Amino acid sequence: MARVVIVGAGISGLAAALEASLARHEVVVLEGSPQVGGKLRLATVAGHQVDVGAESMLARRPEGLDLLADLDVEPVHPAAVSAALWTRGALQPMPRGTLLGVPGDPSSLGSLLTADELQRLRDERSVPAADDLSIGELVETAMGSAVVDRLVEPLLGGVYAGHARRLSAAVTAPALLSAARQRRLLSEAARAAAARATSGTPVFAGLRGGLGSMPKHLVRLLLDRGVTVRTGATVRAVARTSTGWQVTIGETRAPETLDADGLVIATPARATARLLAPHAPEAAAVLADIDYASMAIVTYAFRSAESRAFAGSSGFLVPPIDERGIKASTFSSSKWPWLAEAAPELTFARVSIGRQGEEASLQRSDAELAAVGIRDLRSALGGDAVPRPVAAHVQRWGGALPQYAVGHVDRIAAVRAALAELPGVEVAGAAYDGVGIPACIGTGRRAAERVLTLLADR
Repeated sequence: MARVVIVGAGISGLAAALEASLARHEVVVLEGSPQVGGKLRLATVAGHQVDVGAESMLARRPEGLDLLADLDVEPVHPAAVSAALWTRGALQPMPRGTLLGVPGDPSSLGSLLTADELQRLRDERSVPAADDLSIGELVETAMGSAVVDRLVEPLLGGVYAGHARRLSAAVTAPALLSAARQRRLLSEAARAAAARATSGTPVFAGLRGGLGSMPKHLVRLLLDRGVTVRTGATVRAVARTSTGWQVTIGETRAPETLDADGLVIATPARATARLLAPHAPEAAAVLADIDYASMAIVTYAFRSAESRAFAGSSGFLVPPIDERGIKASTFSSSKWPWLAEAAPELTFARVSIGRQGEEASLQRSDAELAAVGIRDLRSALGGDAVPRPVAAHVQRWGGALPQYAVGHVDRIAAVRAALAELPGVEVAGAAYDGVGIPACIGTGRRAAERVLTLLADR
């Protein structure tokens, strides 16, 4: 019986383990931290378990829903409530028919843009884009800087905690880049995407009890299949042997070794780079150069009788040009009916703070971060509309989200080409093909599939 070792027990590593468990091999998952799940996490706030990491996933990609089916867990979907942009001192309805903020119809924008900014949008230009470029440069060249600043930036901030003028269009907005390469207008691509989205299929999905409960369901199934899942097991090094790989675990003064026939490394890019550096230095250098954004999520519990301002909306996004302390707020009890049912006496809301390069905004105490969120909520909703919270929880995510710089697709292709020279080693995680949960699940499962194929051919 061969042994497959998975390094890292975030959603990518757990998905890889699930795929590997389909074959008759020993599967061992090694996680350095005290708990599995990565950015999927629950915490108790005012006596109730709520998400303090990712709280939804795309339902229009199959990987996430397929995994839930494997777990025999039913997804839930957000309530059909409105969302907003908090910009120019007011909450304004989120325009419909946009693709990553790019509007298909300028008339849908209301008062989000000034008359001059709207005119520049109407004078849209095609963009000759043979190579990758930033999504900010692409949209600004086509539609003007205001569309980037007021529409694209807040959406990218919510997904990547990044900046539009630094992030690769090929990764973050492939449909827009494809349109540009075909000399089509970006607004045409937005209208086409909006037409495809009218099928009634929900865009997002979650879980009753929170998306942070997914790792628990996964581990239960893995254990049922005989998979070993270890926490507090930091992998320090991997070395080639005559038959495969040797994994070194634990402190240097008391190391433990484990032989592996196949290896999936599903850790953040820099940790992966350290493990691969002796064996694939060029690939490791590329991975070590991937920047990550840090952020914090502050979750509040309010008394429902005092919190009517949160009703009827899923929350709002904040363009960085408005220079607020928060980048988004989610009205969790309005967005997720299961949460409102579980805690009818409370209203939960959360804010996110921090983008790439803005670590200084996080260098505050938990109490100070919570105060920043309350200050901005009161500014957005009205000072009297947001009461004193009965509880607040601060979750800091240091180095949470990889930043896909221009040219990312080609660099990752080079990494994978280099790793092809290391039989039995695969990589997975958010650093490669996307930060979304379905994308991470996909990288994990495909990495495990390649390892299993190699073992089957031996």
